[in-house]
Amino acid sequence: MKIYSVYDREFAPYGKVLEGFDTACLVGAMKKIPLPAEGTAYEPSIVGLEATCVYGDLQNRAYGGMPIQLGMCWGHNTKLNCLEYHRDSEVNVGDTDFVLLLAKQEEIIDGVLDTSVVKAFKVPAGVAVEVYATTLHYAPCHVNAEGFRVAVALPRGTNTEKPAFEPKCFEDKLLTARNKWLIAHADSSEAKNGAYVGLVGENIDIA
Repeated sequence: MKIYSVYDREFAPYGKVLEGFDTACLVGAMKKIPLPAEGTAYEPSIVGLEATCVYGDLQNRAYGGMPIQLGMCWGHNTKLNCLEYHRDSEVNVGDTDFVLLLAKQEEIIDGVLDTSVVKAFKVPAGVAVEVYATTLHYAPCHVNAEGFRVAVALPRGTNTEKPAFEPKCFEDKLLTARNKWLIAHADSSEAKNGAYVGLVGENIDIA
């Protein structure tokens, strides 16, 4: 699988590199959090990250003053497994280089997305990237055995407890947490736990 850079023109439909963000303080705070021995971990809001100097800049400049949370996804991963989307952009910053596996929401046809349309993009350490609301994404992939730490900025409340309501359309069935719609590959643990299976084809593994 070809791995593009977020500086390549191919990234333009999926997101953009954000300029003028000093992420050194955030990277330093992330490195203090130990990596799990295997698999990945995710916390939507981490006090130590939200106390860093770049938090206010992300809230005011990247999100136009909207209330945000700053959490992290970290660990070890090389597989696609699932794709998710939100109703708004997500901003990512890694303490090391990492890879995002991405597709477009409009590539879901009749509830199914063929994984052959997924593209891979490498993000350099410390670079802030915006992933558009219409972009399907999931856990980052590491590029070395050490693993990855990726800060995740989203509107406050995202990825917390799923709201209770009676589904009235197909998309309602994809909601797995607050502001999180997800489709899974049959090989994933999420599918085994009841997530909607909508990814067909290879469960991409960049390893």
